[in-house]
Amino acid sequence: MRPQIIDRSRDQEFMQLALELAAQGAAMGEVPVGAVLVQHGQVIGQGFNRPITDSDPSAHAEMVAIRAAAQAASNYRLPGSTLYVTLEPCSMCAGLIVHSRIARVVYGALEPKAGIVQSQGQFFTQGFLNHRVMFEGGVLAEACGQILSDFFKARRAKC
Repeated sequence: MRPQIIDRSRDQEFMQLALELAAQGAAMGEVPVGAVLVQHGQVIGQGFNRPITDSDPSAHAEMVAIRAAAQAASNYRLPGSTLYVTLEPCSMCAGLIVHSRIARVVYGALEPKAGIVQSQGQFFTQGFLNHRVMFEGGVLAEACGQILSDFFKARRAKC
């Protein structure tokens, strides 16, 4: 197997786009998480959390972005792609990432309660998986964490 060459030069740029999407979700009353899927340097899918808006518990930002990318590519597999997400993925999204054959996940803030990449487990390193996903956390972590903190602070102030 050939080692894959990783281009990190645009990580912050794509994470900034994910942050902008997260802000769109926040404006709709959704928990502000944004995701961008990139293949060959081009955005092929994007989304933000929509479970309330869509009455769909699976409408996490990652799920929305991956569904859009798969539709655009007319393929349920997205090899060689990188998913940028503002918050460490949960178990549902991590499973989808593996099944989609996404090559790399870049996330911003840790999710200490439900994050499965690093916080509550190391899902992508499990030996039973038939696909290996590279991952990197902490890209624009402060900004990614701040948008969540501000959202929940404002929500608590309304109570």
